[in-house]
Amino acid sequence: MNNQSTLSGGLQGYSILITGGGTGIGRACAERLAADGAAVTICGRTEATLASAAAVVAAAAEGSGHGGSAHYVAGDVTNEDDVQRIVAAALQPTGALNGCIANAGGAAGLGPYHLQDTAQFVSTLHLNVLGTMLSLKHTVPHMVAAGGGSFIGMSSIAGYVTHPHFGAYTVSKAAIEQMMRNAADEYGAVNVRCNSIRPGFIATELMDAIPRDSEVYRSYTDNTPMGDVGQPEDVASLARFLIGPDARWITGVSIAVDGGMGLRRGPDYSPFLEPFLGADVMLAKKPFEP
Repeated sequence: MNNQSTLSGGLQGYSILITGGGTGIGRACAERLAADGAAVTICGRTEATLASAAAVVAAAAEGSGHGGSAHYVAGDVTNEDDVQRIVAAALQPTGALNGCIANAGGAAGLGPYHLQDTAQFVSTLHLNVLGTMLSLKHTVPHMVAAGGGSFIGMSSIAGYVTHPHFGAYTVSKAAIEQMMRNAADEYGAVNVRCNSIRPGFIATELMDAIPRDSEVYRSYTDNTPMGDVGQPEDVASLARFLIGPDARWITGVSIAVDGGMGLRRGPDYSPFLEPFLGADVMLAKKPFEP
């Protein structure tokens, strides 16, 4: 089977901001969009990581010959002043902004809800939900000024099917999907499209923490009809489509990139937690004793 994409070029003149663009899915999106001609600005918290990623993205742009470019700026998407500064940097390559992929996100506090650390719960909501909202808030006016644009919120299969012990992460990803639906309704009249992508198990640095011979890993693959895990490039291909002109009549939807896992159920992380907590503690039958 030939898995080579048939799309090449087509984003010349586009300026795109990608938050959380230094690693994994964000970097893959940046590489794909820059290779197809877009001026891509990535942001994240760690400047060294961003500089390394930007070099890779720039090489992809140069190798394709479509005129794309790579830029980076360090900042925290949960800080509104930082977001304003990040957006200003993304305007510099072309003087306009045509799209944003709000990919920055993460999770803290794996465990049952009755054992959730409140501070970790709130920090996850801030990173995933507030960070997406602030990105939307400060990019939409520039996309309107450009005549329209595309905003992508990065959801997860965890926002659609249950993921026991994932705490705030599942809540935050469901919230992103609803935010994109509402935003699509609010900004459709000014030609700004808002959609979300729902990745399943994607082989990123974060997922490397799951041993490939573990029960948790098997709980992913056993519940994936295609029987494998996805790659960051699989998500990037969908992001490129949603950013580009071929998706001009698509807004307010969440699209899964999960090999069919959403047809079944989420992973079981109990084998990771039971050795430390015990089954009775996890079910709130007895209190946790550190």
